[in-house]
Amino acid sequence: MNKETQTITAKMLQKFKMNFWSIFSFGVVMTLLFETSFASILKTNIDKEIQIKKIQSFDFLPTSTINQIVKHEYYTLSYNEKQEQAEWIAYELKKSYVKSNNFKRPFFIEDPKVKTGSADWRNYKNSGYDKGHLCPAGDMEFAINAYNDTFFTSNISPQRHDFNGGIWNRLEQKVRYLAIKYDGIYVVTGGVLKGSLKIIGREKVSVPQYFYKILLDESNGKYRIIAFLIPNEKSDKPLYSFVVSVDSLEKMTGIDFFPKLDDKTENILEKSRDYKSWSFN
Repeated sequence: MNKETQTITAKMLQKFKMNFWSIFSFGVVMTLLFETSFASILKTNIDKEIQIKKIQSFDFLPTSTINQIVKHEYYTLSYNEKQEQAEWIAYELKKSYVKSNNFKRPFFIEDPKVKTGSADWRNYKNSGYDKGHLCPAGDMEFAINAYNDTFFTSNISPQRHDFNGGIWNRLEQKVRYLAIKYDGIYVVTGGVLKGSLKIIGREKVSVPQYFYKILLDESNGKYRIIAFLIPNEKSDKPLYSFVVSVDSLEKMTGIDFFPKLDDKTENILEKSRDYKSWSFN
């Protein structure tokens, strides 16, 4: 092999080495990018699974007296077909959920998950009663889908306007304040569907005379409860004047509100009417 041939061969070998390392480096980079992207996708999916598990882990649900439990993404309800409304709605109100968004208010629609069919909103038309939210739209303004889900007719009950826009609204605002203060609380709410009740609309939607709201706070394995029972009428009284024991609500409604709590804790908490530690006025 002459000198010229050796030079050409060396250049070709050098070029081959450069191309090889370029291809190899490119392969390494692409592999790293793929692994990083895959890891990111995997983490996102895991985060979603964790979030779903957190949503599904809400296990302080009351008993249902009519055995029609409906689970939406951020709240659960027990639908009473005879009364054409939920006997209770339960949900976790996390601190991060309390936000204010200028979402467009949707129309009320029937709940597709209620097997017996939830009442049509037209039952409320010209009835003299508001379509009163049980799970307030204001508690679900952290996401458009959560907000829209509060406009199922399974989530409303006939409320007097001066009640809905008055003391009931004051209580809802206070609940959001407490959710921020205590880093999240559990809420159970509904109308008392007992006794001889007025009805409205073609589907005979019952008008509760009283509405209740129960708050449960858990911190480091310790619990506390506060409950309210408010007449469906205008009131300027302070909120604490409507504090009742959970026991008294259970007797009125026939619902066991916290069956998953151990009996000792449940018995102590459900007799309590303490409101001072909750910063109510």
